[in-house]
Amino acid sequence: MKSPAEKAPAENTDMSVPLEGGGLSALLLSAFPAFESQNFRRYFPGQVISMIGTWMQMVAQGWLVFEITGSAFDVGLAAAASTLPTLFLSLIGGVIVDRYPRRIILLWTQSAAMLLAFVLGLFAVTGAVTLWIILVLSFLLGCVNALNVPALQAFLSEIVKREHLASAIAMNSAIYNVSRVIGPALAGMLIASTGTGAAFLVNGFSFFAVLISLVSMKDLPQKIINKISRNPLLEIRDGLSYAWKHPVIRTSILYIAIISIFAWSYVTMLPVIAKKTFGMGASGMGYLYGISGFGSVVGTVLVSIYSRTVDRLVFIVGGTILFALALIGFTFTSRLPMALLFLFFGGFGLVSAVSTISATIQGAVDDRFRGRVMSLYMMVFMGFMPIGNLEIGYLSEHFGTGIAIRFGCLVTIVAAVALIVASRGVRQAYSSYKSS
Repeated sequence: MKSPAEKAPAENTDMSVPLEGGGLSALLLSAFPAFESQNFRRYFPGQVISMIGTWMQMVAQGWLVFEITGSAFDVGLAAAASTLPTLFLSLIGGVIVDRYPRRIILLWTQSAAMLLAFVLGLFAVTGAVTLWIILVLSFLLGCVNALNVPALQAFLSEIVKREHLASAIAMNSAIYNVSRVIGPALAGMLIASTGTGAAFLVNGFSFFAVLISLVSMKDLPQKIINKISRNPLLEIRDGLSYAWKHPVIRTSILYIAIISIFAWSYVTMLPVIAKKTFGMGASGMGYLYGISGFGSVVGTVLVSIYSRTVDRLVFIVGGTILFALALIGFTFTSRLPMALLFLFFGGFGLVSAVSTISATIQGAVDDRFRGRVMSLYMMVFMGFMPIGNLEIGYLSEHFGTGIAIRFGCLVTIVAAVALIVASRGVRQAYSSYKSS
């Protein structure tokens, strides 16, 4: 799975505007080289603020659905509604990402997501919210994300050097997971004091931070990244063919499909576990999300530091197995300190694996296909989540949440062992692919 980047024309123009000074600055740049890019330094704080708001909305929505219906299945259904469009629209989104400037795409998608957050907040604050309103708005947000997510992934290649992509992707994962620590905790406090509507409104305002960061970036490519004049369906076909023929990309996407369905879905059940197993309220639920997110942050930092020296297979397989074993332990304990420890290691392992898989694909893909390949990756990663959400919701409803999570963990372990067995053949196939 360790694949050197294929040669392709460089896209980025910003690039190295190092932080001045030595000592601590030099040490930080050595550990996190993505911050050599001035545009990445603008990108980072805006994304942190926006993602904190996004996590506040995700947690508040799960809590609100469970309050309205009392059903674990409905919690999974609402989560599925926000990711289902990715399954059908991401490939079209990838063609758009390869046709038009990615910053412009992101300005439109972030603005649309902001509007949807304000609408949901107003429904919640006025007491007019229903399950169907949540499902419709979640579905519309999923449609926006089908374009936003591949654009965001591909945009990283424009604001950092290619050799710093692994660091940038790890830092992007760190943004997601730092937010997963802070957002749920803030959401829990807001829900306890003012209700779920406030969390949705705060998320709406948080989008201004990312919009400002996008507008402030300089020296981005002015030309259209990849001028496409043929039928979009033909371009989708070419992207799928390229991904399938590429040994590393094909293997990575198949593996992330298993992660998406059987591993990541545990997150949607945390509101149920918080209430039923530990008797927690909204603030306590925030602790469960937060400690898992803190473990994820630690994992992404280690990936950024050691991505150039440690074989990626170690992070992918080791992280997956650590996650699965930790989550199995989590399902067997009713002691909160032990549960938090297991969630920490679960978050650490899972995100170490996922961020490394993403970096592997980004480092291997030809720039001409970057948008389409990343849309395929996100289609599988996010679009398959509804399958996992529905699966874990159904099993939780009929057999208990613990059994549902354990089943997913066992499937994940089997997939990790299969990847170890197949890794030598993948390396050999990749060598042959490069030389052909």
